[in-house]
Amino acid sequence: MRKEFLQKARVFLNQPVRFPVVPAAVLLIVAFSALSFSAGALPTDSYPQALRVYLEKLKAELLWLAPSPSPTPGATIPDYAPQTSQEQAVIKVVKDVSPAVVSIIISKDLPVFEEYYASPFDQFFNDPFFQIQIPQYRQKGTEKKEIGGGSGFIISEDGIVLTNKHVVLDDSADYTVLTNDGQKFPAKVLAKDPTQDLAVLKIEKEKSVDGSGSLKAQPFRVVKLGDSDKLEIGQTVVAIGNALGEFRNTVSTGVVSGLSRTITASGGTFTETLEDVIQTDAAINKGNSGGPLLNLRGEVIGINTATVQDAQSIGFAIPINLAKRDIQQVKSTGQITYPFLGVRYILITDQVQKENKLPVNYGAWVIHGEKAQEVAVAAGSAAEKAGLKDGDIILELNGSKITTENPLAKIIQKYSPGETIALKVLSGEKERTVNAVLGEKSE
Repeated sequence: MRKEFLQKARVFLNQPVRFPVVPAAVLLIVAFSALSFSAGALPTDSYPQALRVYLEKLKAELLWLAPSPSPTPGATIPDYAPQTSQEQAVIKVVKDVSPAVVSIIISKDLPVFEEYYASPFDQFFNDPFFQIQIPQYRQKGTEKKEIGGGSGFIISEDGIVLTNKHVVLDDSADYTVLTNDGQKFPAKVLAKDPTQDLAVLKIEKEKSVDGSGSLKAQPFRVVKLGDSDKLEIGQTVVAIGNALGEFRNTVSTGVVSGLSRTITASGGTFTETLEDVIQTDAAINKGNSGGPLLNLRGEVIGINTATVQDAQSIGFAIPINLAKRDIQQVKSTGQITYPFLGVRYILITDQVQKENKLPVNYGAWVIHGEKAQEVAVAAGSAAEKAGLKDGDIILELNGSKITTENPLAKIIQKYSPGETIALKVLSGEKERTVNAVLGEKSE
């Protein structure tokens, strides 16, 4: 009888619960007790153990059936609390920086065409038989339309905005800056960097009379600039921008995936080789160009500029330290100028050395391109005057070794136009040192 009861109890416990379980538990205990008194004492080593097993199963069923506590009507639901210190830092960065991140709207006067019908035979025949009407088009004025968009960020309270050069490349277009609170400001392009994908814009607020009776404009919210030379691979970064030209202040996070990368960025008629850029896996979508890349202290450490189209999570940003020079030049002179050596080159790596059988695995290999205008040494440049030729390898500049981590462009930026530099050059198998007076390059 005890065996039969246990089999029935086992079946019951393995079935979905169809009625309140507490009475069943009580019933089970009572049944075991009845068995104990009617059939004689059960063995003490098996009865408690079997009962304990089934009670544990019942307990699990009870917990599973227990309803979730419902909030008290009218009770206040607490605000979401960040679960990690990193999450707290990201949220704070977004709140602090977003008011200074802007969308840049590109608009242009485009021709408006209307359709009309005319017969090509009117000037030859007046016969109705030849009155064939063919649809044709003619211009009927122009209409201003949005043709693109990008991102930027405000770096001074008087409205200086930093963005990518390719965002404001069209001189015939108009640019409007849209702030995070929905205000619109016409933007003036102050300068474009001739070497880096950077541009500086200016927006202004309307002035009003303050409490002292002076006519002043309210200051803009600004970002803080960090130090990109102190970046570490694996460091968490936050990207903010006008994704796809539609979703303002879109936020993505990631890490610094690499440093000192060299890429060739292109889009439309724009192509430019960028050195010493930051690689990140933070999503940089079309329209994010010109937006800030930030560290967890809320400091801008890069300007989002490019992404690899056929890959995922590979984006690039220009280090903010390269832009600081542009900002100071624009504030002091109104333009951006660079020291100019006048060579086209490829940075030598182990692979480049192996493929081209070069004698060294570092330096800047002066070489012409595939197109006719891609000459190795520019005519009349400092390099030509110093005697550099196609095929030469520049090993050092003023004692600084040229490598992929320390490229020629980065070293030259430490100097000013008109300064004399010493170049250690490998010509064939002969090493020599030449002096060159740097020229000037501007937009």
